[in-house]
Amino acid sequence: MSDNDTDAPPYARLTPDLILDAMDQFGLLSSGHMQALNSYENRVYQIGLEEGGFVVAKFYRPGRWSDAAILEEHEFAAELVRQEIPVVAPLANEQGETLIYIDEYRFAVFPRRGGRWPELEDEDNQLWLGRFIGRIHAVGSIGVFQARPRFTPQSFGRDNYQWLMESGFIPAELEHNYRAAAESLLQQIDETFSQLSDMRMIRLHGDCHPGNILWTEQGPHFVDLDDCMMGPAMQDLWMLLSGDNQQMTKQLRNIVEGYQEFADFDYSQIKLIEALRSLRLIHYSAWLARRWHDPAFPHHFPWFNTPRYWEEQLYTLREQQERMAMPGIELF
Repeated sequence: MSDNDTDAPPYARLTPDLILDAMDQFGLLSSGHMQALNSYENRVYQIGLEEGGFVVAKFYRPGRWSDAAILEEHEFAAELVRQEIPVVAPLANEQGETLIYIDEYRFAVFPRRGGRWPELEDEDNQLWLGRFIGRIHAVGSIGVFQARPRFTPQSFGRDNYQWLMESGFIPAELEHNYRAAAESLLQQIDETFSQLSDMRMIRLHGDCHPGNILWTEQGPHFVDLDDCMMGPAMQDLWMLLSGDNQQMTKQLRNIVEGYQEFADFDYSQIKLIEALRSLRLIHYSAWLARRWHDPAFPHHFPWFNTPRYWEEQLYTLREQQERMAMPGIELF
């Protein structure tokens, strides 16, 4: 992954005319209808077609992924579709290409798929999601990404922490306490991961939060494989859990029951849940900071880069230290 930090707005030249020209270049006749969808990392638009219906065009953030990494995302989605797993894979043009260049931008076109957020508190839905993710992981375990990132405490934790400490975003009066809390938490994370040194890494969705799951009468389907990676299976499960330990235990038990219909579950990874949550907290702050030059971020995240935000982050990091030290979920 190449995240080039620059002061230049990354989508300054992505005009409506260029977006419609991109559809023409792909081989689709647009009706002129265009609606921006909720996406910050990339730019995503619903495009109306002259023949009726809609497609979704995703313009990848410049400098983030190599072409090889994006094509691995596309190939993984296509592989899942061939196994009749309901994910949204990109369409190919007449030349069989899924990644297209126009001007300085790269884009892909996807079929439009509707749906609602999943009701995660429903036990039948928990079983269904477990089966779904188990199917994805069964396919993910038979291949290896070469160009996609590999999930490690270094890449998702320490690297982001170090960047934040050098970025100037953390207020000077909080810097000492933030450093102490983050370094202590990162040490706890390292110790947890060291207990699973032989942990298997597989191809994952990577960002399996409820917003990337759409539910219809036919059940769930996943969208947005933009963060697919090599990582531990638990990375695709823990974000589906919420509440206290008792509630999360019940939820995870149902998810694992469904998961094991299609893939073996490594129970030792349960101890990663709070470590993964902690890494996401640090990663999220760094993600916002790295993107602050993009005008969409100050607009949509006005609470970031304020003293209150960093005070709350400091409190949350300290809270995570306590959670990391407490007994975790036990299914048996």
